[in-house]
Amino acid sequence: MSNATLSQPGRTRVPGASPMPLLVGAVLAVWLAVVVALGVRGLFTTAPGTPPLPILLGVVAPLLVFLAAWRTSAAFRAYVLAADLRFIVAVQGWRAAGFAFLALWAHGILPGMFAWPAGLGDMAIGFTAPWVLAALLRRPGFAASRAFAAWNLFGMLDLIVAVSLGGLSAFLATGAAGEITTRPMAIMPLILVPAYLVPLFLMLEITALLQCSSKPAHDASLA
Repeated sequence: MSNATLSQPGRTRVPGASPMPLLVGAVLAVWLAVVVALGVRGLFTTAPGTPPLPILLGVVAPLLVFLAAWRTSAAFRAYVLAADLRFIVAVQGWRAAGFAFLALWAHGILPGMFAWPAGLGDMAIGFTAPWVLAALLRRPGFAASRAFAAWNLFGMLDLIVAVSLGGLSAFLATGAAGEITTRPMAIMPLILVPAYLVPLFLMLEITALLQCSSKPAHDASLA
């Protein structure tokens, strides 16, 4: 979210008025460094047949920090509500890279019960992002529409389902020789997906929904 500071049309911003963008950028950088350091040391891996609690913590902890900041900091709330929805939607286009999960399945690296739902869900969001962005550019009121909210909710559901299936797959693993599991998702570089990108995309979608709910009712009629 460090780059999601482009102002919305019609909003004015005083340069240097708030240190929040720099603070958020620093937090994101430190968070990434921590995930990389832990991933290199293999601290996200767990034994077969056990819940992947380190990964689940890696997903949930950043979200709890985000929500705590939203509840306790007026400056952070203002930053979130001023984030450029166009940028947020454009970033979701990167999720089209979800086809990589299918490639990893095809090469026997990830199990299908995880790779297919995760890959197809991400691709659905990534491929539709340009149309959602075009709708926002044509009609700013689209940000207050049910369609925009539904698109973000589906994006969140996709990530939640992917993490849940990944955890279930790890729990059901037996450790048998040659067994295909989600263990690769717990080591570098794939650990960056569940421990960094997933919570980051969830934060972006929560930001979009918070803005959607804050729009005046008459804005929705413009969509």
